[in-house]
Order: sequence, then C-alpha cells, then structure tokens
Amino acid sequence: MNDGADNSQNEAEGGDGVANPGHGAVDEYRAGFVTFVGRPNVGKSTLTNALVGEKIVITSPKPQTTRRAVRGIVHRPGGQLIIIDTPGMHRPRTLLGERLNDIVQQTLAEVDVVAFCVPADEPIGPGDRFIAAQLDEAPRAKQVALVTKAEAVPKERVGDQLLAVSELREWDLIVPVSALGDIQLDTLVRELIALMPVSPPLYPTDTLTEETFEQRAAELIREAALRDAREELPHSIAVTIDEVVLLDDGVTREVYASIVVERDSQKGIVIGRAAERLKGIRQRAQRELTAIAHAPVSLSLHVKVAKEWQRDPKQLGRLGF
Repeated sequence: MNDGADNSQNEAEGGDGVANPGHGAVDEYRAGFVTFVGRPNVGKSTLTNALVGEKIVITSPKPQTTRRAVRGIVHRPGGQLIIIDTPGMHRPRTLLGERLNDIVQQTLAEVDVVAFCVPADEPIGPGDRFIAAQLDEAPRAKQVALVTKAEAVPKERVGDQLLAVSELREWDLIVPVSALGDIQLDTLVRELIALMPVSPPLYPTDTLTEETFEQRAAELIREAALRDAREELPHSIAVTIDEVVLLDDGVTREVYASIVVERDSQKGIVIGRAAERLKGIRQRAQRELTAIAHAPVSLSLHVKVAKEWQRDPKQLGRLGF
C-alpha cells in the first residue's frame, strides 16, 4: 500500500486517525477471521479487494450485490487476516433475502473480529442502528467500527462521523479508511492483526482466496450483467457456469454460462435489441475472466428464465443458495 497516503491522512487527523490506539504492536504471529458488516453499498467489497490486493469480490452500486460469504486472505510478515465478505444486512422481502441474512448471522458467530462499516458521506440512519444492535449476536468477537469512503468528504465531516459512530456502542477500535483513496489501509491491517489470536498462518502465503475459477467467473459475469440494470432487474439476475473446457493448448478456456432471470420480459431486457446488450455483457465479462485466468478465455452466454427463483426453495438450491 501507499505509505504516503497513510502519512498524509495521519497528519490531517492530527494523529494516526485511530480511536483507541495501542493495538499496533505485534510481538507474535497472529492470524484470524474478520468480517465487514453494514448496509448494502457502504464499501465492504471494495475495501476487501483493496486489502487483499486483487479483485476477489464483485462491486456494483446496486443493492445486495454480494450474495455469498467470500474469503480473502491478507498476508503480512507479522500475521494473516482472513476477510469474510458477506451480503449487506437488510430487512428481507424474499426467501433469498432471508438466506443472505442467515449467511451474515452465521459469519458473526464464527469470526474473531467484526468490523462495522459506515460511509463518511451519509448520515447514520435507522439501518445502521439496527445493524449495530445486531452485533450483540457476536459476543465473542472484538468489535471495530470503520468510517469508509473517507476520501469523499472534508476531514471535518470525517471527524463528525467518527464521533457519531462512537456513540452507537462500545468499540475496540474506530478507524477512518478509504479503499479508493488508499487512506489508512496499512494502519487498518496492522490494527486488525493485533486484535487476532496468536496463531500460525492459516493459509499458504500465495493464497488470496478460496474461490474457484468457476465461482469467480459466475460472479464476474453477474457484475457485467448488473451494469446499467435498472429497477428490480438486479435482484432477479443470477448466473450459472454450465461448462468450462480447457483447449488442447493447455491454457485457453472456453466458458459456457447462463444468465438466469425470473420473467420473460427480463430476458428480453438482458438480451437487448439485436442482442446488443448481451454482446456488451459478454465482452466486459470476457475481459475480466481473461484477467483472473492469466490466459485467453472465450465466453459463450445464453439467457434463461427460472420463474420467481428468489422465492422458490428448489430453484434457490439449484442456483447455489
């Protein structure tokens, strides 16, 4: 990370910008699990990718983009962080929404640290207070508050948000950060590692995620499909990988995938006039797949309808939820 960004932020905050300092000394190797929780679109996935150093979870301004618990591993000489990126906590309207909240609750019960994320550029609201109260479900975990998107507002507003967050509950640590501005990311990693139990490394040093190529491919295709999607369509999109074929050259992959929607009208929207929208999705996703494969990838897409799959237990099971 950029040490210069950390230093400039420290000076701007009149210190290291960390409430409850003193956790930073790491005398023994430490390793453990942290999860970022918060409302949808508070920057959890963007922060995960920035800390891991590679795009392992998709990002989108659309609500409920994250649908699974994805592990990313951060390696430092003094320790290892396993970040579990989870769906945003929300009041569910479908069976899918209930299952996404179940993922969050299960994760809260298992991690060593819970990091509650609140963006610097939005006032704290009922949703934030609801989630802060839910942290009582994680009594064994240390609890940290992160003011995200610190680059988006003047430092005075960051300070105001830090104060507002401090009044929600008792925290072991409060840190302002910015994934896009590379503000205090090294500080955050250092402080989180200091909160972890003494432990040998839990993953090999070359491992950044447990996600398979197929899992990452499905998510990157969905990310491409979410772009420009409007109204309820983002919630209705799922992706399945039907087949991955390794060609005779031993490096080139052919990926065959399906974009799943809930209604025939949505199928037409995804395909677009003269299949132009589907072509754009394929081109964007193919570039991303080639990047994570570090080799050529040829992507074939088709769109199919699974009626009301968000509310159908059997359909949800087939789609991996």
